[in-house]
Amino acid sequence: MILDTLKSIVSIKDLRKKIIATLLLVLVFKFLSVIPIPGVDTTGLAAIIDGQKGLSFFSALMWGGLSNFSIILMGLSPYINAVIIIQLLGVIIPRIGDMQKEWEAWQRKITKYTRWLTLPIAFLQSYGMIVLLNSLAGGTIIDVTSISTVLTAMTIATAGTIFLMWLGEVMTEYGISNGISIIIMAGVLSSTPSIIMGHISTQAYALFAGLLIATLLIIYIIIKFTEGHRRIPIIYAKTGGEEKSYFPIKINQAGMIPIIFSISIITFPAILGQILSNTSGGNASRIGEILVQYFSLDNPSWYFIGIYFALVLAFSFFYVSITFNTDQVAENIQKRGGYIPGIRPGEDTANYLQKVSNHLNFFGGSFLALIAVLPYVLGKFMGQSVDLIISGAGLIIIVSVLLDIIRRVDGEMKMFDYSKYK
Repeated sequence: MILDTLKSIVSIKDLRKKIIATLLLVLVFKFLSVIPIPGVDTTGLAAIIDGQKGLSFFSALMWGGLSNFSIILMGLSPYINAVIIIQLLGVIIPRIGDMQKEWEAWQRKITKYTRWLTLPIAFLQSYGMIVLLNSLAGGTIIDVTSISTVLTAMTIATAGTIFLMWLGEVMTEYGISNGISIIIMAGVLSSTPSIIMGHISTQAYALFAGLLIATLLIIYIIIKFTEGHRRIPIIYAKTGGEEKSYFPIKINQAGMIPIIFSISIITFPAILGQILSNTSGGNASRIGEILVQYFSLDNPSWYFIGIYFALVLAFSFFYVSITFNTDQVAENIQKRGGYIPGIRPGEDTANYLQKVSNHLNFFGGSFLALIAVLPYVLGKFMGQSVDLIISGAGLIIIVSVLLDIIRRVDGEMKMFDYSKYK
């Protein structure tokens, strides 16, 4: 069955081209991640990244460019931050909010604003990353006293992020799925082989087997939950009778987006704390020590776990409120002559859909948040750090992206089969 499916995929020319384009662009990303910024001493940097779980996961999420101080040092982090800012501005500024919900022309403008906002964020963030990594390494990576050296590194890192963002858009256009999502998934997966080899080299076979079983079980649960939905019955008035249909609303409506947004925010206090704690002393150093104490991913506090959980849940509601326009859905149902049994068309239908969406999103968002904080909660109860082969947040990202790829491949195959009968 699997071999037949693979043969069918390979036999479709357009689908084959998209898969090859995606794989080639992924290789380009990998190549970029090992090219260091000129004039940088990366000796010992990989060990520092591995010793800081916050930086380690952040590096993996953004393709692992931190460990080599590569030209894509920041990965897609500035772009994600720009997306978050634009989304938040949509709530504050009505015009931007309308642009997010309106037709394709307005969406193109939002995309353009996000790209332009990425540029200054990347430039400023590059300086923060240089100072952070330099302070963690004891000032051995780059000479921060040389303005020309720092500006050169900042410019190259910023250009790397912009180039990576462009390549993601190229992958979206010519590849098999969303390019940005594939880059993030590849980044999460990039550290998996080293983790597996680490367990094998230490001959911790029992621990590895237990973690593998736990990882597979969590993947199964995530898939079932991600694919779960509630079917809202809709009746359409037709000539000579009525036609019954369903409108599905997913339990996990936001996908992996809340996880990515939350990670970008929750890792910031720990990174800021590392910078401040390495200062000469005073209030800044004490504030840094407090931030490290409560927000360190090496030994996260219950405050960290609670805030992380709340961020994922909040971003789930926030993202769904933007992407799922119940008023528009209700209007479309009414225009087609449909109605939900027991619910009046128009405003009552919109309110009902909003109520159902909020109810499902509470469980979906809570599930995402629970999976994200699960390793930290287990570590608290067991008294030691618990590392799955792939983190819970990483598993959600991987499953979401793979399911999207599968749906797109299936759609391409159906279109190919349909075209043969035209």
